[in-house]
Amino acid sequence: MAWVAVIIAGFFEVIFATMLKLSNNFTRLWPIVGFAVAGTISFWLLAWALRTLPIGTAYAVWTGIGAAGTAVLGIWVFHDPWGIGRLSGIALIIVGVVVLNLSGTTA
Repeated sequence: MAWVAVIIAGFFEVIFATMLKLSNNFTRLWPIVGFAVAGTISFWLLAWALRTLPIGTAYAVWTGIGAAGTAVLGIWVFHDPWGIGRLSGIALIIVGVVVLNLSGTTA
């Protein structure tokens, strides 16, 4: 169950990063509220999961989901630049997260 919490927390990290962009340097109310709510949920779920999971692996998975998810969302929704280097970097993040999870950690 702790891994499910980390994965959900990672998706909320993508939401809070997106809301940060939409807040336009903290000048728009609803994106600020979305940022605060998503960030709180994300941090709370991660903290809850860290009661049983190794911090290094859980944090890497959380940030990996957030980084890769935000990058993909940026390319898809915000038309951020993309190319073989950027897509390769995203793939390497995902591979790194998978390798960490297969390295024998248990909850």
